[in-house]
Amino acid sequence: MKIVEQIKHPIAFEMELFEQKFQLSMSSKVALLNRITHYIVNRKGKQMRPMFVFLVAKMVANGEVNERTYRGASVIELIHTATLVHDDVVDDSNRRRGFFSINALWKNKIAVLVGDYLLSKGLLLSIDNNDFDLLKIISIAVREMSEGELLQIEKARKLDITEAVYYEIIRQKTATLIAACCSLGAASVKPDSSDVERMRKFGELIGMAFQIKDDLFDYGEDKIGKPTGIDIKEQKMTLPLIHVLNNASKKDKSWLINSIKNYNKDKTRVKEVIAYVKANNGLDYAIEKMKDFQKQALAILETYPESTYRSSLELMVNYVIDRKK
Repeated sequence: MKIVEQIKHPIAFEMELFEQKFQLSMSSKVALLNRITHYIVNRKGKQMRPMFVFLVAKMVANGEVNERTYRGASVIELIHTATLVHDDVVDDSNRRRGFFSINALWKNKIAVLVGDYLLSKGLLLSIDNNDFDLLKIISIAVREMSEGELLQIEKARKLDITEAVYYEIIRQKTATLIAACCSLGAASVKPDSSDVERMRKFGELIGMAFQIKDDLFDYGEDKIGKPTGIDIKEQKMTLPLIHVLNNASKKDKSWLINSIKNYNKDKTRVKEVIAYVKANNGLDYAIEKMKDFQKQALAILETYPESTYRSSLELMVNYVIDRKK
């Protein structure tokens, strides 16, 4: 059994029912919108976010879920999809998960409007059902994701990023959405319990590990979703690079900064930067930090009784670290 299928196994029924409810939550009276949302639904990814919602809910409530859990999973998926559609416009990207992006097929104007539509659908799904606690969790996540993206853009211009700022960027950009999934799962079945914050922290830790793993792919030889050296070309400062910059001699530091600022499109120079980062323990350092976040996440899970749901979440934490793409 594939690892993702194994993780999904204890919530297979919920995930199937969720897909039906999710499709309904997207429906509109506008034929063009329905055509686009149908296209989105048929090209879904692994659906890790709804999986977090259901696994956490079942772990903290002894296998129970309710309608709020389904709504929470739908809201997170609607809002996540909206951010992806908008991201592709911002990044001028023509592909998403190997398929054409919405903006590539229907142009930017329609893509932005579809993103807005999905965002409002998500908010209304919560408001119409008085899920104000769930709405607060997701609204905080959207705010933080926007702040994280803007902070990264601001820092890319100056290249003055410290390790602490890097953690803040990835916490907001990536970890905050996974944290929202986990706290939503807990809040849907046990509102106002200590589980809500504990699971938020758990999700945040996994999100941090997930993003560091993503950053490490930029230095890999494997054929994965993004070509190697792309972060350097885009002047994104990631942990391996930040670590070597902070520990480099004055001469090496100015060479690195000059390379990223002025030669980031030069393939040979980018390869030299990658080689320098590898030779100066940038990758080892990042792996160590990633494993530290993983360990902390697993420690939180150990505070819950053993169950198939907890086992799946443990598998998920390890999958985040061991995945090949």
